[in-house]
Amino acid sequence: MSKDHTSLPMQSHGIDEKHDPIAGHASPSRPSHLASSNSHGPSLPGGTNAKQQDKKVHPAVIIILWIFLSGTVIVYNKYVLDDKTGLNFQYPVFLTTFHMAFSTVGTRLLARYTHLMDGLANVEMTPERWYKNILPIGALFSASLVTSNMAYLTLSVSFIQMLKAFMPVAVLLISFVMGLKQPSGTLLAIVFSISLGVATASYGEVDFVMSGFLYQVMAIAFESSRLVMIQVLLQGLKMDPLVSLHYFAPVCAAINFVLLIFWEGFEPFLDLHRIGPFVLLTNAAAAFCLNITAVFLIGAASSLVLTLCGVIKDILLIMGSVVLFNSVVTWLQIGGYSVALFGLVLFKLKG
Repeated sequence: MSKDHTSLPMQSHGIDEKHDPIAGHASPSRPSHLASSNSHGPSLPGGTNAKQQDKKVHPAVIIILWIFLSGTVIVYNKYVLDDKTGLNFQYPVFLTTFHMAFSTVGTRLLARYTHLMDGLANVEMTPERWYKNILPIGALFSASLVTSNMAYLTLSVSFIQMLKAFMPVAVLLISFVMGLKQPSGTLLAIVFSISLGVATASYGEVDFVMSGFLYQVMAIAFESSRLVMIQVLLQGLKMDPLVSLHYFAPVCAAINFVLLIFWEGFEPFLDLHRIGPFVLLTNAAAAFCLNITAVFLIGAASSLVLTLCGVIKDILLIMGSVVLFNSVVTWLQIGGYSVALFGLVLFKLKG
């Protein structure tokens, strides 16, 4: 959000998503209320009249753009934060806070001047619903973004992408505990496969840093809890990624600003010369554009196809990390990650 990326993941009310808390992407299932969307390609948001139905965007274009923006947000954030091959702006809380403030303003401008936010009309937001539903989910979202960005200070992009493969397992385990999903032999075998693969990839990491690893584990815990809470607290609400961002971004920005004061203080403002306004604005804009792309991604392809596209994106990111940041990836990690990805694909096929 990038989920790290600070963009908001595509939200369905199912729990079978592989979500990227840094780049903010997910390999989503179609929301139930959009399951019958036109199969010839995604329509431009903002209505369903005849003229708008003619405005089709080819699914391949949307998917390629989503992969590109997802990777761009992650690599860009790493470049800004990294002290070895990047700009050494080591203030992840400030970066996340600025992204959320940018998204807060951006969604309101879109609501005012475009049809991309017409989904707001489908959500009846009351004060009670806001503090009972939006606030706790927003708090989890904020925690996942901050901790995932903290991990990027010490861990490589490639290793973090491998660790994120554990996300479906974390979501499943929480769902088992809360009684939202019943354990089965197949699901437990998939859990074991993904867990074994991630553990093997972790064991094979050359530049392992415990603090970064713990931050990423916390990010996964917060994000998986958030995904489950979405299913529990937002059941029946028709909220696409931009509408969700419209409500959650202000909450995250406010919480992160409080964290910023106590955690990083005024140092980020004094060090802004390291990156300058161009980098700061384009970095936030890339994350925001990812959310816009996510609106068009709904209905562009089946859940399995989008999952496979997410796998391709992760592999490309790992390769890019090796080239751009000189990350070291061992054969043991490649083997472990392959096992985890195999479990992930089986998980989507099972779903």
